Amino acid sequence: MTGRTPEWSVDAIGDLTGTVVAITGANSGIGFEAAKVLASKGATIVMGCRNRQKGEAAQADLAANAPDANIELIELDMADLRSVRLFASKLSETFPTVDVLVNNAGIMAVPYDTTADGFERQLGTNHFGHFALTGLLLPTLLTSPAARVVTVSSIAHREGAIDFDNLQFDGGNGYSPWAAYRRSKLANLFFAYELDRRLRRGGHNVASIAVHPGVSNTGLFDHYKSSWWSRLAQPVVNLVLQGSDIGALPTVRAATDPDATGGQYYGPTKYRETTGPPKLTTSNQLSHDEDIARQLWEISEELTEISYLSR
Repeated sequence: MTGRTPEWSVDAIGDLTGTVVAITGANSGIGFEAAKVLASKGATIVMGCRNRQKGEAAQADLAANAPDANIELIELDMADLRSVRLFASKLSETFPTVDVLVNNAGIMAVPYDTTADGFERQLGTNHFGHFALTGLLLPTLLTSPAARVVTVSSIAHREGAIDFDNLQFDGGNGYSPWAAYRRSKLANLFFAYELDRRLRRGGHNVASIAVHPGVSNTGLFDHYKSSWWSRLAQPVVNLVLQGSDIGALPTVRAATDPDATGGQYYGPTKYRETTGPPKLTTSNQLSHDEDIARQLWEISEELTEISYLSR
């Protein structure tokens, strides 16, 4: 008779001293909680934060929790490729080797707008920005003996769709805040899986792993909190949604578990993957379509003007 497989916990993480981890959107939510755990285990954390004041406050909180950790802050706006390039340059100059890149920063279900580069804001921030950053940091990741790229998606990808005829809801044509969010989260998975395939074909010792946090109470909901109905519902929401500390666990596991490998997808274990300890799971069938992934990769190269791991 076999025993029940124990749930994964942060106690399984070994000493991370000497490991350099870069996390986008590290000043709050999933990114901050992941940084807190990894710093407590000895990792050097590079925080990519859009707002320097908020970033410095988060940096101080992390330092208080892990006084011996090395915690660096570099400004980063995922909605501006110029900022992405500057971040990658500063990071590579400071740390010639990066062991883990966590593509975490994101926005959710916001009104139609465009980024500094003219991209639809959700696809531009959640996908194009991280596609560009990963390519720019790839030479630095390749100097690590076993680097990882962890890309944060969402269970919302399950209802997502890619329409190459109107990929960015041009001019707001057909735009829906939630449809655009789901598309961006599906794009995260196409990217993570295609990145893994290209890394494998190139013989590179870098693993691309996707995760989702379940349903967590993070800053992604902030733009709703000013509405009267949101204020009324907030006490109930706080009871239903898991804390961002729990939501960060799939990210932390993908970044540290020795058994995690490229092409995998981790998410919570309980209540249809909305909460609980992280486990190896599966994304929807569409997310594994290699033809769509290849086409999205090529479009991403063209639009960001950053090419890497060519076929």
